[in-house]
Amino acid sequence: MPHREGLSWRFTHAITRVPADSVADGLRAVDTGDPSGEAFRAEHAVYVDALKAAGLTVDVLPQLEGFPDSCFVEDPAFCLPEGAILLRPGTASRAGEAAEIRAALEARFDKVVEIPGDGHVDGGDVLTLDDEILIGLSARTDRPGAEAFAALLTEWSYNARVAETPEGVLHFKTACSTLGEGVILATKVMIDSGFFGDRTTVQVPEDEEYAANVIRVNDVVLVPEGYPKTRDVVEAAGFKIVVLPTHEARKVDGGLSCLSLRFSLG
Repeated sequence: MPHREGLSWRFTHAITRVPADSVADGLRAVDTGDPSGEAFRAEHAVYVDALKAAGLTVDVLPQLEGFPDSCFVEDPAFCLPEGAILLRPGTASRAGEAAEIRAALEARFDKVVEIPGDGHVDGGDVLTLDDEILIGLSARTDRPGAEAFAALLTEWSYNARVAETPEGVLHFKTACSTLGEGVILATKVMIDSGFFGDRTTVQVPEDEEYAANVIRVNDVVLVPEGYPKTRDVVEAAGFKIVVLPTHEARKVDGGLSCLSLRFSLG
């Protein structure tokens, strides 16, 4: 695929979903306590305001009590300027989320398709760069799903590469993010993996690995609250930051990128 300047960080729209009270039953690798639906909704409102302040039109979908993890809209779908792709999350409790978000995607895109086959892909394992899309294998994304997704992206004239996510990393994007303009923020284990070749990388301080999940939205980088060393290295790399609370999302393995589908239309 040709280099598409700004594909990974220039956006006009986002889709989000209000956290449900059932988020207390959400998936997590380590139990650090249940998130509060009320507190999570307050943090989510701050997040939506930050997206709007960065210049996005934001569709806020209503909470879905039947799907505890449904506020993490990045996992059941993937958006590109040409259209949206419904994914297949790799956990049984999330199997119906793609169907629930389809109408919102069809309201914004003329083309909405599903990945072929029966493999699994979580959007949290998909890192979009300006010249390549990386798909990380994980406990939630298997090789049949990743390869079917890569083949579909190739049909859409994108370069896609399947990568082995390092052991102990939940989602590929748990440990890395694009800062745009050819710069990647990543943990040491991700940098050492060699996935990023000779691209410019900024290393997340080793005691702040959670903060590897940031999002560049137009002229700002949204960074989770409570990680001052990461904030400093991102600013030192020349980026303007906005700090946002993610305390409730973190209790269910969520980060900033998980909470929205970001895309450019027109």
